[in-house]
Amino acid sequence: MFPANIWIIFAVALVCCSVGFKNFVWFMSVGYGFAIAGIGIALLVMFLGSMNIWEILMCALFIVYGIRLGGFLLYRELKNKNFRNRKDADKTNEKKIPVFVKAVMWIAMGFFYMFETSPVFYRLNNGVHGGIAEIIGVVIMAVAVLIESISDRQKSAAKAKRPNRFCDSGLFRIVRCPNYFGEILFWIGCFVSGIGAVKGTQWIIAVLGLILIIYVMLSGAKRLETRHEKNYGNDPEYRAYAKKTPLVFPPIPIYSLKDVGFIK
Repeated sequence: MFPANIWIIFAVALVCCSVGFKNFVWFMSVGYGFAIAGIGIALLVMFLGSMNIWEILMCALFIVYGIRLGGFLLYRELKNKNFRNRKDADKTNEKKIPVFVKAVMWIAMGFFYMFETSPVFYRLNNGVHGGIAEIIGVVIMAVAVLIESISDRQKSAAKAKRPNRFCDSGLFRIVRCPNYFGEILFWIGCFVSGIGAVKGTQWIIAVLGLILIIYVMLSGAKRLETRHEKNYGNDPEYRAYAKKTPLVFPPIPIYSLKDVGFIK
């Protein structure tokens, strides 16, 4: 389940998400993106001599995904005035977080990011190359990165024009959280890429990684829904939009997660 060199991936994740000691939420945001990019680079260094083109693309997608996400979140926190003002209100709470709690979060995130990327690691480490699963996985991951990139760009453009209005243009016409949908889709693609290569108890790690990221994304979507209700709940346009537009999954008519008790 834990071959010796998987701890290299764990160590890389720890180094890259250590930015969370400067800002606690960065363990799960900026550090998250950088950790996935770092793991992609580490996998290329460790296994490049034995990789086929699809496996190289998997690692390249980790790098693109991580740099895009980490860079976008860092830019938003440093340059977006509205976002920065909202974060400034939380600085007092940030100072109250003990170093011990930060250390525990740091270690937990290292395991989390190792688990998420484990299907690709296990394929490479087990020496199982080729097969339709890795091709399908790469295609899903690439589509997911495209969805996330487009949705983030569309929302930024919409907010630049109308900062106090919700975004319902572009991909947001189809689903209210296309970026969260893209995130889940990316890791489904990663999971699919391991089919036929991940063996025995290794599946426990791969399944845990997928379950955790889906839970995290649905929790984020629920918090966003609550914030939108607070900000736009009295707007008839928003009420009509929220009533007819699925929250996370375009094909599934689930319009609210507020009453789902197991999602915090």
